[in-house]
Amino acid sequence: MANAREIFAINTYSYTFDMSAEACLAHLADRGYRAFEIMLYPGHLWPSELDAAARKSIRTLVESRDLRIITLNMPNVDLNIAGATQEMRDYSIGVLSRGAELAGDIGAENMIMGPGKPNPLFPAPKERLSGYFFSALDTILPIAEKAGVSILGENMTVAYAPDADSLMEELARYGNDDIGVCYDIANGHFIGENPVDGLRRVKDRLKLVHISDTNQKVYKHDPVGYGDVPFAEIPPVLKEIGYQEMPMLEVIFAADDPDPVDSAQKLIDMGWTYPAA
Repeated sequence: MANAREIFAINTYSYTFDMSAEACLAHLADRGYRAFEIMLYPGHLWPSELDAAARKSIRTLVESRDLRIITLNMPNVDLNIAGATQEMRDYSIGVLSRGAELAGDIGAENMIMGPGKPNPLFPAPKERLSGYFFSALDTILPIAEKAGVSILGENMTVAYAPDADSLMEELARYGNDDIGVCYDIANGHFIGENPVDGLRRVKDRLKLVHISDTNQKVYKHDPVGYGDVPFAEIPPVLKEIGYQEMPMLEVIFAADDPDPVDSAQKLIDMGWTYPAA
């Protein structure tokens, strides 16, 4: 029988309010998980809250227990690199820059970065939003490179480039082939994009797949089976495009039992495996 904990990497979203990242990693490692995406969130993992000793402690835990931090991920609730005001853009770029440095300090391989959010009522022209995104990349990419961290763009529902086509077009226009993509299946499904088509569109940059469930009326990152994401259609496409990374369960679980093993087992029953076979 397939071991769900060896097939899927785990996102720490469900633990951000209640555990530090270090305690969370130890807790999940005790339950058999080995690869993670850590959310950048105050009280959980936040650059200004962690001195050199705290960063070294996290890295020591990761190395001593043979764990992987595949990504750091910023929920972007309080940030906007495409905001209308220079002050918001500067603040957001500063936080993400310090996040990239933190990623390097604790041994994370990648950091996720969304393109930025438009005003939903009266969005700025796309060329202006693109300029803000590209300017943020100009600052953050050298910092990430120095830290040994790769930047991954993501198809975020709130972004000005929310779907696979627009995200890939923006990255192509920027012109840096080292920027990868994290494709979020639930995000694509929620906006009406077929995740099968989305994955094929981003295949040349695809470095990570986010997995959670949602319907198309209320945006969620639910356990598998709570929405209508077509999970069974995905494994053949991952094999087709040569995806080799662990899939990332980015599921927000009930507070009384935030364990992804049930969702992972449901996916295994639908043909999910690692590496894609």
